[in-house]
This record gives sequence, C-alpha cells and structure tokens, in this order.
Amino acid sequence: MTTVSTLPWATTNAAGHAIGLYAKWTPELDAKIEAALQRLRDASIQHGDGLVQSSSLGVEDMVVTDLIARTQLPIVIATLDTGRLHPETLGLLPRIAERYGRDVEVFAPVADAVIQFVRKEGEDAMYKSIELRKACCGLRKMEPLGRMLKGRSAWITGLRREQSGARSDVAFDEDDGNGRRKISPIADWTWAEVWAYVEKYAVPYNPLHDQFMPSIGCAPCTRAIAVGEDFRAGRWWWEDSTKECGLHAKS
Repeated sequence: MTTVSTLPWATTNAAGHAIGLYAKWTPELDAKIEAALQRLRDASIQHGDGLVQSSSLGVEDMVVTDLIARTQLPIVIATLDTGRLHPETLGLLPRIAERYGRDVEVFAPVADAVIQFVRKEGEDAMYKSIELRKACCGLRKMEPLGRMLKGRSAWITGLRREQSGARSDVAFDEDDGNGRRKISPIADWTWAEVWAYVEKYAVPYNPLHDQFMPSIGCAPCTRAIAVGEDFRAGRWWWEDSTKECGLHAKS
C-alpha cells in the first residue's frame, strides 16, 4: 500500500475537477459500501444517543454523512469551527442542511482562551514552532472536541488507512484511549473509491478539493500538494512532523 498521491495536475479533460480526476469505481466498492453501512448500523444500535459523527467536513467525512443520512440513521453529526477555517469549508454547513435536512452541531473554541493566546503569541504563532502550533491546535481543536465527546460512548470518523503512514493501521472499531469506541467505517476505502461514491450519489464536497487539497484543515495550515507528495503533505508543510494535530493521535 502506498501513501503517496498520484495527482495528475490538469493533465486530463476534467482538470481542476476532483471527481473527473480521481473517481474510479472498483469491483470491491459495492461490498465496501454495504460493510460500511453495516458498521454504522451496528454502532447506532450499540451506542444510541451516545454516538456522534465527528466530521472534519472533508470529502471522506462527507461520504460518511451521506451514508448516515441516506439510511436515515439517528446519528448526530458534529464539527469543529476553529475560527480559522476556509469559507469554503464552512459553506458546507448550509449545503448539508439543504441536502439532508440535518443540522450539524458546531463546537467552537473558548473565545477568551484564543484571544489570550493570540495576544501573547501572535495570529500566526503556528509558524514559529511545533510546540506553538500544537498549542494552537489544542485551543482550537482538542478542547472543543472534548466538549463534543463529553458523555459520548463512541464517535465516528472518516479516517482511511491510505491517508498517511501514521494512519496505515486505522481500525474499523478501536478504543480511542479515553474509554470510548472510535469507529472509522471507510478505513479500507481508496481515494478513487471515495470519489467514485461522491460521483454516484452526488455528495456535496468542499470545492477546495478541486484545487489539489486532499486534506483540508485551517486556512493558515493547508496548501495544495504536488504530484508525488503524501496526501497530508499540505498540512503544516513547514514542519518535519507526523502531520497530526492530536485529534487522532495514538495513545
């Protein structure tokens, strides 16, 4: 298995359109879809109100949201608004409401804590050191995630094994290190399969994916990637790091 992208960069007739560039239905995808749906059904039955989809609003999470909504599973969908997201990312919230008739619960950082951090370290502290970047992630992501997961027994993610070497062993269902189950129903899907599903079911997605951004986080911390770069190379590209913020760190 490779974790390196093969983005063709405007070399096809569908240049600049992610579906045309990446989508490829594989012989295995029908079975993978049914298996993912069964994982979601089982999780919903087992955890009931204790279950939440923690969505990054990236394309994988949009696929998971579509799976949940199309089968009318009573699973809460939630996301983090860090205060530094691209407008294209936030623009998915009304599109989800319109398409699926579901509101997304939004968890934001504590405003005063962010103000104090910016006042002390600056608006772009993340560029100064890995420690400050992680501190920023802690304020803007980890703390609100803790509130999102409070009282929950399980959460759903769009993690895939192909996304990076650090994620190559992502399980469909595992302990998150804090006594909750962490469920990644499309962990074994390929990038091509994700986009084939998006095409078939007309799943809304972030238009920044059309600009060669397979992994989209906060605006200051995301750039497009080039041919041959890792899927997550556009995240914190100035660092020599594992390209993780802590949301999915191994305990």
